[in-house]
Amino acid sequence: MSVATTTTAAWADVHRSLAGADEGSPLARSCIRLRALNADYPRMYAVATMANEAKRRWWQLAAGLDDGRTDQMLARCVEDLRTTEAAASQVATALVHAVVGRVAALLVLDGRAWDPGIDNMWIHMDSDGGIDWAGVASPVLRILPGDSLEGAPGTVTLPCEEALFVWTAHRCITSLEAVLRAIGDRAPLDTRTFWSLVGDAVLGASTYVPILAGTHASTGARRGQLLLDAFVAAGAPVRSRPATLGRIRMRAS
Repeated sequence: MSVATTTTAAWADVHRSLAGADEGSPLARSCIRLRALNADYPRMYAVATMANEAKRRWWQLAAGLDDGRTDQMLARCVEDLRTTEAAASQVATALVHAVVGRVAALLVLDGRAWDPGIDNMWIHMDSDGGIDWAGVASPVLRILPGDSLEGAPGTVTLPCEEALFVWTAHRCITSLEAVLRAIGDRAPLDTRTFWSLVGDAVLGASTYVPILAGTHASTGARRGQLLLDAFVAAGAPVRSRPATLGRIRMRAS
């Protein structure tokens, strides 16, 4: 089956699901669309609502970075990659995707965002100790005026796109600074390399999500640049490129 056929079939499933999802939360309905972006890896962009999840293999980002899980992830990657520097980059890439890549996908797709802040994010580990999913404690979405969800329970309408992207970037930074500190305390991780990974996560979402969803590439590119602008304005050098940056593929599940 071709990629186009797979994508078409996946989006047909989305529309059928949405037809019966009127009673679901705005986040749940948005995640139906995110799950359809990659039929082989439906958890790649979506998040879970923690109120609906058992806590097995889940950990709260605010508490878990310093309770041994960062050490566990680094040790596991060192076994595969043989160097602590490469392991640090791989763990950082996975956590950056959990915090930024997922919410950027929803921003690009629908102009909406859940809260990616340190006090709201949860991480799910697979049986091998890698990150394969993320969750949020509060499912409330920030949306824009004119959104079809405007006024629905579980949404907060922000006044404009700039406000939405600034809010999202600032909330991401609360998580990202904790991630950078936790990894940097344990392994060599260049600060410029870390923030360039954040920029890559935004660019990846703004490039690939429109392709996967069959939407306008120009809208995705514009929204991606708005998010990058918001990060830079907040002091996060996401457009700064280190001289050498090894590209390490994120494990996807």
